[in-house]
Amino acid sequence: MRLGIGALVLVTMVGVLGYVLISGGQHGLVDAVYMTVITLTTVGFTEVIDMSGNPVGRVFTIFLLLGGMGIVAYTVPMLAALVIEGQLHHIFQRRRMQKTIAEMTDHFIVCGDRGSAWYVAQELASTRRPVVLVAPTEELYHEAVEYIGEIPGVAGDPTDDDTLAAAGIGRAAGIVFALREDKENVLGVLTARRAAPAIRIIAACQSTVNEPKLRTAGANAVVSPARIGGLRMASELVRPKVVSFLDQMLREKGGSLRVEEVTVPADANVSGHTLGSLKIDAIDGVLLLAVRHPEGAFAFKPGDSLPIEPGMTLIVMSDADGQRRLQTHFHHATGTYPTVRTQG
Repeated sequence: MRLGIGALVLVTMVGVLGYVLISGGQHGLVDAVYMTVITLTTVGFTEVIDMSGNPVGRVFTIFLLLGGMGIVAYTVPMLAALVIEGQLHHIFQRRRMQKTIAEMTDHFIVCGDRGSAWYVAQELASTRRPVVLVAPTEELYHEAVEYIGEIPGVAGDPTDDDTLAAAGIGRAAGIVFALREDKENVLGVLTARRAAPAIRIIAACQSTVNEPKLRTAGANAVVSPARIGGLRMASELVRPKVVSFLDQMLREKGGSLRVEEVTVPADANVSGHTLGSLKIDAIDGVLLLAVRHPEGAFAFKPGDSLPIEPGMTLIVMSDADGQRRLQTHFHHATGTYPTVRTQG
């Protein structure tokens, strides 16, 4: 498209300049443009610059006509096809998407070619987290958009360095690989870990024997859809009310209530602060469930006298607005912002 438009502009400029020179200054720019256009389009209207007694002008017109016809025949139908078939809209849409992705930081990348990847992207989007979807083909990306809705994305091989770079892996907070084959997930994890050594990587695993390979490749966590599906069926069997509650929490249209982990930064100055002083349960949309100490032990339904420690993780139930209120409240109480991650 660039080549065609560039050639069309160039031949038009040559024609205008040539007719201005051929007329010896007797005709202005408008007449020169008119002569160039009727020549290139071969419409045969009246010549405003008389060529009858000007052999140089006739030779110039012949060469302009022969060269320009091919350029017009190549460029005009191509531009018409772009507009008629909607491709021009897709080009501009892709440019806007690339600009959006380039401005994103601390976002999450979801790579996949199946429904589980769409669910991951939908969950991140519903909890108002910035997400970029990487699908192997344009068709799969549009299939995901039909299911999820408009979402920034990249069509390309998720195991390719350039594709992950286009998704902004160097600025991302985490990435998920949910491809059909475990070997593709292993290669994707290796590529992502090399491109972003500090990023958090989650990988899907079809066969449990491949889980150690994914962890060795650099995955922080490995999830088996088959195992999760089995646990879900067992829960439906023995605790249907709990499953019903979780389904309503996770699948309610427009809802964003989730179990979140709120981690106190390791360098936070929280000396003298206790859970009671934070008054977390008084924050609208937030409910404290448990605390995980830096050494890994959990305390369920902790007391108000429990001291806040750097590296401690608070497990809370919260909606998307509650997350921001909690971070703001925590900052006002301690002078630092905690990090928030969704657990389910």
